[in-house]
Amino acid sequence: MGKYFGTDGFRGEANVNLTVEHAYKVGRFLGWYYGKNHEDGKAKVVIGKDTRRSSYMFEYSLVAGLTASGADAYLLHVTTTPSVSYVVRTEDFDCGIMISASHNPFYDNGIKLINDKGEKMREDVIDEIEKYLDGDMVELPFATKEKIGCTVDYTAGRNRYMGYLMSLAIYSFKGTRIGLDAANGSAWTLAKGIFDALGAKTYVIHAEPDGTNINNNCGSTHIESLQELVLREHLDAGFAFDGDADRCLCVDEKGNVITGDHILYIYGCYMKERGKLVDNKVVTTVMSNFGLYKAFDAVGIDYEKTKVGDKYVYECMSKNGYRLGGEQSGHIIFSKYATTGDGIITALKMMEVMLAKKKPLSQLAEPLAIYPQVLKNVRVTDKTQAQNDADVRAMVERAAKELGTDGRILVRESGTEPLVRVMVEAGNVETCEKYVDAVIDVIRSKGYVIE
Repeated sequence: MGKYFGTDGFRGEANVNLTVEHAYKVGRFLGWYYGKNHEDGKAKVVIGKDTRRSSYMFEYSLVAGLTASGADAYLLHVTTTPSVSYVVRTEDFDCGIMISASHNPFYDNGIKLINDKGEKMREDVIDEIEKYLDGDMVELPFATKEKIGCTVDYTAGRNRYMGYLMSLAIYSFKGTRIGLDAANGSAWTLAKGIFDALGAKTYVIHAEPDGTNINNNCGSTHIESLQELVLREHLDAGFAFDGDADRCLCVDEKGNVITGDHILYIYGCYMKERGKLVDNKVVTTVMSNFGLYKAFDAVGIDYEKTKVGDKYVYECMSKNGYRLGGEQSGHIIFSKYATTGDGIITALKMMEVMLAKKKPLSQLAEPLAIYPQVLKNVRVTDKTQAQNDADVRAMVERAAKELGTDGRILVRESGTEPLVRVMVEAGNVETCEKYVDAVIDVIRSKGYVIE
């Protein structure tokens, strides 16, 4: 990770540590960099945004930078991150930009960069952008006269993406009753339009964005209101998205939350039954629940474990040709259909399994028993030194040995903060607490903890 860009773009509080000047310079660089690949010096860049108040501000700043460098900017307006990825990879664009801070509160925002294959931008390009942001490059030339870029309303691209999603459904949704929580974000019109067109009776909540209510007690990070809706209206299922709709969590007909781990299990089994699971493997992260691996073992499905982050999940999938992977948070990648997590595709795929097997979500998820988990974050003076301390490692190894095959312990550094994260999964919360606290006590005794 660089100074500005992390695993999921350049993210920060709007006009505090992510400013309009940053956005303008990102646009300037991208317009110049990709313009070099064209004889006329004119790159084509597509831009989407979520519903945050600052997203409009950053859109205008990016457009100013792009057009000043001679690029043409195509605006999808309010749309999802996966829709930008889809448009870039299926049409003639040099790159894409999504303005969103995903599940963060409204006052944060972010700039996600997508290459011409619909994947996250290469690190070498990000490194060059960071040099420009820090003033370590010569000033870029301005386009003049007819070489100045133009701005194009490109709502048609978003509409084509919606058509693509509808084409993925192999069953009619007629007769189903479905709840949708749009998180007052990117999915606020798209999800309902797609489910309505496929024949579902939809019940939509949190689809009235005002610029400040995105993710506010709603969506995949606050799923309680969707649970209440499903139970109150006796719905077949509910789907909750995050701010930019690249994640989806579900609620079954009994009001239970279906996590990303449940989704991987349900669809992994479905693919295996049909002979579609490449190398019989599903890609997970180290934070997937211990119960998922137990359930996979029981049905004979193999798995890979990556570092936390959809970037690492996709890299593993792309390198090995795997078709299904994702995170506990609901960021699921179906690589046959998309190069990034797509919350609406995830919802459609869960509907497909329910309709194909004629079973409710609760029954499909039943074989997966989620183990209790305790995760505590410890603020430390040096996270690498604390994690690698011989006494800390000895306690972690002791805990792992005592947990045996009935649980697991994971100690890892935060990628963005001075934190060590200590997580234990076991048969009961008391056991989890016991081993988490034992490790933290050693970290504290060695003087690493900032009290």
